[in-house]
Amino acid sequence: MERVYANRKFIVIGVFVIVGLIFILRLFLIQIVADKYVLSANNNVLRYITQYPARGLIFDRNGKLLVYNEAAYDLMVIPSQVKKMDTAELCRLIGIGIADFIQRVQKARSYSPFRPSVFESQISRENYGYLEEKMFRFPGFFVQSRTLRKYTYPVAAHTFGYIGEVSPEIIDQNLYYKSGDYIGISGIEKSYEEVLRGKKGMRIKVVDVLNRDKGSFQNGKYDTIAFAGTDLYSSLDVELQQYGELLMSGKKGSIVAIEPSTGEILAIVSSPAYDPNLLVGRARKTNYVMLSEDTIQVPLFNRALMASYPPGSTFKLVGALVGQQEGVLFPETRYFCGGGFPLGNGKKVACHSHPSPLNLSESIAQSCNTYYCRVFRSIIDKKTFRTTREGFESWRSFVMSMGFGKKLGIDIPGELNGNIPTSGYYDRYHGKNRWTSMAIISLGIGQGEIGIIPIQMANLAALISNRGFYYVPHIIKAIGSKDKPNKDFQVKKVSLIDPKYFDIVIKGMHDVVEGGTARASRIDSITMCGKTGTAQNPHGKNHSIFVAFAPMDNPRIAISVVVENAGFGAAWAAPIASLMIEKYINRKVKRKDLEQSMITGNPSTSAIKVIDQ
Repeated sequence: MERVYANRKFIVIGVFVIVGLIFILRLFLIQIVADKYVLSANNNVLRYITQYPARGLIFDRNGKLLVYNEAAYDLMVIPSQVKKMDTAELCRLIGIGIADFIQRVQKARSYSPFRPSVFESQISRENYGYLEEKMFRFPGFFVQSRTLRKYTYPVAAHTFGYIGEVSPEIIDQNLYYKSGDYIGISGIEKSYEEVLRGKKGMRIKVVDVLNRDKGSFQNGKYDTIAFAGTDLYSSLDVELQQYGELLMSGKKGSIVAIEPSTGEILAIVSSPAYDPNLLVGRARKTNYVMLSEDTIQVPLFNRALMASYPPGSTFKLVGALVGQQEGVLFPETRYFCGGGFPLGNGKKVACHSHPSPLNLSESIAQSCNTYYCRVFRSIIDKKTFRTTREGFESWRSFVMSMGFGKKLGIDIPGELNGNIPTSGYYDRYHGKNRWTSMAIISLGIGQGEIGIIPIQMANLAALISNRGFYYVPHIIKAIGSKDKPNKDFQVKKVSLIDPKYFDIVIKGMHDVVEGGTARASRIDSITMCGKTGTAQNPHGKNHSIFVAFAPMDNPRIAISVVVENAGFGAAWAAPIASLMIEKYINRKVKRKDLEQSMITGNPSTSAIKVIDQ
């Protein structure tokens, strides 16, 4: 009998042990494995508030503040906590409809019923004041502070870029970002995102059943601090940038100005432009659509980095350098021009009227087409080359070494390569090895298949002023403080052209301004060296181009100007470049009549009498 009771005792104990294990296992599943209960409980009393850091400030080269931050607020929602409330009042306060309200709550619920997500972003300080005093009436909603970008000057929109909400694709790739975070979308904001963004923090607050803040959880023991982003010191001269945008008002084109000794970009203008403040805050989406749908002005298109043009006569500088390097051109080399270069069958590459024959420096000053067709042909058909292809490849290697046909590597996104055609292209067009120098003769005067980006044109002027080298153009000169230079752009890029060949070219560029095609843009107080160009445009009037640097000795600025559909280079691009140079070096402009004509004039009519090719 005792043995029977002993067996029953073990059975009872076993039952209790099994029931206990079931309870322990269930508690483990609820508290550890199934976190939705934990989240639901915690989110009813705890609110996790991301502390967004202020993005780094951006200054110009003289310490003037260009980009700063202004307080704004996001209305957040935790869907599981949204209960019966005055929905119409909340909709009225933030300016949305009931249907929009329902859609947003459903979207937030699909993301997570228990985690906060953005319901209405970037509410201004003024509107937040009305909302704040009534927040207790809206359970499940709370406000989270953040900052918006603001711009001291309404310039350089393409360079600064803008910020926007991070995409799901980036969230999947980068653990730093969460839904509702902002990221640099374009310009400096994009290329220096990791420097500017800072480090997020977190505050944990206790709230009651009425959604009221009851203070920090455990006195802030688990809070983390946000660290502001790092400041950037740009190379821009904001006064020069403003002046450039003023000169280009009402025109299509670009200005790029570089300090030759460093590669620092002093001004980079793309016109038409827009006020960078348009792409800030709640109005950004509406304004972006408006700007992107403007297919006539195309204000979002950064012409300084993305527009490709035949360089026209500015490319004769390249031919002069390569010809000397190849040993087929000398300072005293003279070619006769009878009004153009004969192509056969009664056709020719036309040239304007000028004294003839000309030597090398005179050919640059007078921009003789015939001269540079002959120079190009002498390079390609040089006797040491066995084939046209071999001569062309040699020519191309010299051109590429001067920064053409590839990205220079500047620190603003969107830069394009431009185009220096390959021998393979001509094989496909003419047939393999069935083309000669005469078939590609237009390359010698910067036409044909050549495409040059304005930043590359300015870089050419910098390279020539430096007698054969350049630093990659860049917009950020220091990071964190003025005493911490941006070391990514301190490597000298040396071309394949010997420095001894530059002096005669520089003399020719000086003569362009003193008595050649750009003499009307001469500056009395500054020795400027330049070259005019006219880019053929199959869709309308030709483009006006000018490249220059100044002063002639110890140059401080190199510049390119492109004015679309404006005709000869001397008509618009050259005067605008000379005004920019005068403004930068003298800090003021005396030639007020020229200045006014450039600001208010219409490129469809020439402002000055010109002779140019």
